Amino acid sequence: MKALFIGGTGTISSAITRLGVELGWEVFHLNRGNRKDDFKGVTQIQCDIRTEEEAVIRAKLEKTLGKDKYFDVVADFIAFVPDHVKKDFNIFNGLCRQFIFISTASAYQKPLSSCVVMESTPLANPYWRYSRDKIACEEYLLERYRESAFPITIVRPSHTYDERNVPLGVHGKKGSWQVLKRMTEGKPVIIHGDGTSLWTITHNSDFACAFLRLMGNIHAIGEAVHITSDESVTWNQIYRVIADTLNVELKAVHIASDFLDECSGGIYDLKGSLTGDKANSVIFDNTKLKRLVPGFSAKVRMDEGIRMTIRNILSNRELQQEDAEFDEWCDKVIAAISAVKNTFRQ
Repeated sequence: MKALFIGGTGTISSAITRLGVELGWEVFHLNRGNRKDDFKGVTQIQCDIRTEEEAVIRAKLEKTLGKDKYFDVVADFIAFVPDHVKKDFNIFNGLCRQFIFISTASAYQKPLSSCVVMESTPLANPYWRYSRDKIACEEYLLERYRESAFPITIVRPSHTYDERNVPLGVHGKKGSWQVLKRMTEGKPVIIHGDGTSLWTITHNSDFACAFLRLMGNIHAIGEAVHITSDESVTWNQIYRVIADTLNVELKAVHIASDFLDECSGGIYDLKGSLTGDKANSVIFDNTKLKRLVPGFSAKVRMDEGIRMTIRNILSNRELQQEDAEFDEWCDKVIAAISAVKNTFRQ
């Protein structure tokens, strides 16, 4: 069984790659080759799918396939706008038995009419362009499925994390380390809202288990499905586990999401990532996934996954990338909130 992953080195795709090789899939990566992860058993096809001509890319892939006519699965992990999937269709139509598009659970209706989210929940997000672009990609591919029998499967991840970053609501552009550092230094950290909204985080190893069983699955053709854990936790609980793992006191400052957006100054897209995503209480109904993948159940509990990730970060200096800009921004926002509170205490 041959699988081609466009990208292949990210949080989600790296776990899928490693498990795919372990399960005996012949895995290919098509990317620019900029990230030097050691993926044993993976064939690298160096190519910039965004800039190289469609005919040139298809010729490379046909040469790679040799006497075989098809990839059993092609999955694009780096398609974000309709032009990306239009190019995918032109290249892979007739070259694969299944094309998996990685969408996003943030595409679901915001604000939600019900916190229980199913695949039938409407897709609409006026707060985040990223989500609207993913919706447009889905709509284009569904049209190709209906009109041209292009064998698509749409997968919607929610908040998936790995051993390199802990899941956070508010963070900078360089990962999660600066928040961990603030905690260890006894500095306050920002939690959006009052921290009681429900959220679901999924370890990439669990995501990979479900994804691999959607690959080559005839019942998944033409379907959209989200892959998440069944565990619902609050943001306060997530940050509490992080602090407990670091053996420090949690000094949380709760700040409304819209205020954080107003303070972002265009540096951080907090309207999208908070109001359009993490600030909403969400409980994912995984009935459809479990029908397509009988017996699937996420195994990594939130606290266990966070502890594993923090241990890995603390033991690897390359994951401790400081973010002075974000640190300064946190100090300014917290000082502003404190000043407002103080005016009413006098």
